[in-house]
Amino acid sequence: MKLLLVAEYRDGKALATSNELIAFAEKMGAESVMFTVGSEAALPGYAGKLYLADAAACGEYNPDIHKQLVLDVVAKENPDTVVFSHSSYGWDLAPRVACALKAAQVSEVIDIADGKLVLPACNAKLRRTVACKTEKTVVTLQAGAFSPPAPITAAPQVEKIATSATAKVEFGGYEAAPKTGVDLTKAEIIVSAGRGIGKPENIAVIAAVAEALHGEYGASRPVVDNGWADHNRQVGTTGQTVSPKMYVACGISGAVQHLAGMKKSEFIVAINTDKDAPIGEVADVLVVADLMQFVPALTEKVKSL
Repeated sequence: MKLLLVAEYRDGKALATSNELIAFAEKMGAESVMFTVGSEAALPGYAGKLYLADAAACGEYNPDIHKQLVLDVVAKENPDTVVFSHSSYGWDLAPRVACALKAAQVSEVIDIADGKLVLPACNAKLRRTVACKTEKTVVTLQAGAFSPPAPITAAPQVEKIATSATAKVEFGGYEAAPKTGVDLTKAEIIVSAGRGIGKPENIAVIAAVAEALHGEYGASRPVVDNGWADHNRQVGTTGQTVSPKMYVACGISGAVQHLAGMKKSEFIVAINTDKDAPIGEVADVLVVADLMQFVPALTEKVKSL
């Protein structure tokens, strides 16, 4: 099997998500080549052939031009699967490429099982395994689902590529979303509530221990979706990505979408009644307890110090 890994470049820099594409290829046990629109001054780490298009000529993003460049590399390398990150870049470009190739597209891949793609289902409460029938497949990978043990710094073998394709749009730049409400990215301590808190009234218990620790409280997506906490408190791929000195996960099972938003925390404490919850795999300390008994006791202890 052969994969074409489409790495991203933004604001003059190669994004570290290219490492996740490489980790996916390694888990698949597949041969791979990489493509990016970027510059020789900022190449992704990759020990293989890298097709490089000039971002100055092609734009850091231009759907028509970038699609044609990917299709040109596909014609040269004939990969079985074209792999994107599940990002705004991948969301837009992957279906265009899939349509042009008449290939199946699979979004938000989080794992591989027996060579098949594993996807979240029912708001990540379940998982499903899929196998595509088309000759080629286009996939996007959920952020944080495939991580190498260490950053990849190898220098790629660069082959430059260009296209005469034209476009009806022109890339104008990036505009940061306005900050509203609490900015969890600046908090040194975050205590997050998951579905395991049981009911909306218990958010107050999580907020109390966060205040006692001089931190902020956050929430998982199910808590936000249920209206128990504001969206600006959400941690995860559809919320904020945080890296506090300490992260306390209360009643959070550890879905990959949530882990992607907090796994860079320096120290992780998980409180869960299930000793086998996935959150335990990334936690430095796992407390197996009823959080509605443990957290109030923890709050009182912290206040007494």
